[in-house]
Amino acid sequence: MDVVIIGGAVMGSSAAYFLTRDPAFDGTVTVVERDPTYRTASTTLSAASVRQQFSTPTNIAISQFAVEVLRHPTEWFGMLAETPEFDFVEGGYLFLATAAGEPILRANHALQREMGVPVALLDPDQLHVRFPWMRTDDLAGGSLGLEGEGWFDAHALMQAFRAAARAQGAEYRSGEVTAIDRAGSRVSGVELADGSRIPADVVINAAGPRGGAVAALAGLDLPVVGRKRFVYSFACRTDVQASPLVIDTSGVYFRPDAPNYICGYSPKEGETDPDTLDLAVEMAPFEDRIWPTIAHRVPAFESIRLLRAWAGHYEVNTLDHNAVIGPHTDVTNFLFANGFSGHGLQQAPAVGRGLAELIVGGAYRSIDLSPLGYGRVARNEPLRELNVV
Repeated sequence: MDVVIIGGAVMGSSAAYFLTRDPAFDGTVTVVERDPTYRTASTTLSAASVRQQFSTPTNIAISQFAVEVLRHPTEWFGMLAETPEFDFVEGGYLFLATAAGEPILRANHALQREMGVPVALLDPDQLHVRFPWMRTDDLAGGSLGLEGEGWFDAHALMQAFRAAARAQGAEYRSGEVTAIDRAGSRVSGVELADGSRIPADVVINAAGPRGGAVAALAGLDLPVVGRKRFVYSFACRTDVQASPLVIDTSGVYFRPDAPNYICGYSPKEGETDPDTLDLAVEMAPFEDRIWPTIAHRVPAFESIRLLRAWAGHYEVNTLDHNAVIGPHTDVTNFLFANGFSGHGLQQAPAVGRGLAELIVGGAYRSIDLSPLGYGRVARNEPLRELNVV
C-alpha cells in the first residue's frame, strides 16, 4: 500500500510516524511538503499550547493522548539518537466567565470531570486568593486546569515526529501538489508543480490552511479556510506570579513565555475574520483590543513593553470549528486531517495515530474519531465545540 500525505508539518508527520511505526503496515509513505523550512507553518507560528478543557468528549480524549506523548518522549521517540525535549510547562488553562457564561462553564466542567480531567471550578473569591494580581470583581467564576495543560516547544514536537517517521522509512519530498488524480470513487495519485507524479493507494490531506483548496483538487468540498491570527510578545516589570494561560471573558488570552508573556485573540462569531493566506502583522488588534483587555484583567499589564509580534494561520472549519478526520463518504481512499481551528498542534498525536489505525486495520482502535468524520459535513450537521480559543 502506497500512502501519500499532503503536508509535512506536525499533522502530516504524525500520520507518517504512526503509519511507519505499525509493524502491520506493509507499504510506502511519501510526505509532500511545500515549505520544507516550515517558516510559515501553522505549527511553528502557533501559541504552542495544550489543554483538556474542551466541551466534547472526543476532543478531550484527543488531548489526553497528547499529554501522554509530551510527558513521555522516550516511550514514543526512543528510536532517535537523542530523545527530544519538549519543555512541557504544565501551567494550566484558566477559563474565566461572567454570569452569562457560567452555565456553559459548569456544563463543560461536569463533562471534563466525568472524563477524568483534573480541573477545578473557582468562585471570584477563590480566584482572588489564588491569583491576587488579577481583577475578579466582574467575574462569576473560572475553570482552572490543575495538571496536564500548558505550553511546550511546538517545533520540537513536529521535528520529533518528522525525524522518527524518516528513521522508520517515510520519504519526504519538497514540492507543491497541483493536481490529484481521481477516477470515480477513487484517487490514484498526486501531481506536483515540477510535473512529477506520485502514485497512491491512499491520500491524506494534511495541508493546514490550504486543506480546502487541496480537497478541491480532487473535486471534493471541504469547508476549511485559512484565517490569520496574531501573537504578541510583551515584557512586564511586575512579575505576574504563577500565571496559567488565561482566557478572558472577551476571548483575549495571555500566558507566560518566560521571562515575558504572549497574548492574542480569535474574533467572535459575526466579527470580521477574512479568509487569507497572508501573514502580514497588524498592530491595531493589540492596541485597540488586546492591551486594554489584559490591562483591565491584570492591572500590572497597564505598564508593559511590546517586544515583537507575528502572524500564523488557523485552518478554520467554517461549519463548526471542529476537525474533519477520516475518509470522504464517497471517495473513501481520500482521508482528511483538516479544520482544527487552532487545535491542530495538540490534536496531531491522536489524529496521526487514528488515521494509521484506520489505514492499517480498517477501524479506530485507541480513540473513536468517527464523531469528527466527514459525514457531518456532507449532512450539514455541525458538531459544535464551545471552547474555541
